[in-house]
Amino acid sequence: MIGKRLSPFVVLLADDEPADAHLVKWALTENRLHVDLQHVLDGREALEYLQREGRRFAMAVRPDLILIDLNMPRMDGREFLAVVKGDPALCDIPVVVLSTSEVDRDVRDSYRLGASGYITKALDVNEFIVEIRQLSEYWISLVRLPENR
Repeated sequence: MIGKRLSPFVVLLADDEPADAHLVKWALTENRLHVDLQHVLDGREALEYLQREGRRFAMAVRPDLILIDLNMPRMDGREFLAVVKGDPALCDIPVVVLSTSEVDRDVRDSYRLGASGYITKALDVNEFIVEIRQLSEYWISLVRLPENR
């Protein structure tokens, strides 16, 4: 539905590793996607963003998609999923786990907590760019999401 959108697709990325966040932003740019990427450092900041807490997030725009790492300080991806998917005001926002973990238990737990998808980050930069393009094609172009509230 990219052609019908007047505003950019908003993605909230929660990842405590600046290099990984930079790589996601770079991959979106390389794929020429009309995306407004908002980056926070952990699940706690992601919740503050979603709930528009404090000055920093008072004007936060509800994301169309959340990308979250599993292993972060303060509030990890699992805790974040449990809170967001248990909140009627937030549970309809798709959350995709973007992690280096290939452990089946992490994948299973993420889906049990309500993740909309689980992607293991490729270590090769070119492969990672392809993953982000495929992720974007699906979430931005193919699926229909509820209108932002």
